[in-house]
Parts: sequence; C-alpha cells; structure tokens
Amino acid sequence: MPKKATTTKKIKITLVKSPIGNTERHKQTIRALGLHRIGQTIEQPDTPAIRGMISKVNHLVTVEAQDAK
Repeated sequence: MPKKATTTKKIKITLVKSPIGNTERHKQTIRALGLHRIGQTIEQPDTPAIRGMISKVNHLVTVEAQDAK
C-alpha cells in the first residue's frame, strides 16, 4: 500500500534568554530541543512531546506557529 503524504505542522522556537542560573533540567531541555545560542531559531514538528518540553522552559523561549507545506 502506498503511504499517505502527511503534512506535519512545524513550530519555530527561538531561545531568547540564557539558561544559566536555571536548573540543570531546564538546561537539558533546551539542549534536547536543539538550541545552543541566544537568538538561535529552530524548527521542530508540532508534537505533544515538543509542546511539553516548551511548556517547561516557556520563560526562556518564544514560539511561533508555522503553516505546513
């Protein structure tokens, strides 16, 4: 059977504040999202796991929804 062409929504995540001074868990979450430097923006799929990670470090990042292409 041919697979369906699925379009996954993406979200843009930008690190706006340094994780220094936060808990080690917050620092690890920032790294797991793929962020390294302040001002860096990455695209991740909009999944419940990613949303949960963002909710734990929402004071350090900004999030923008992006249309699926």
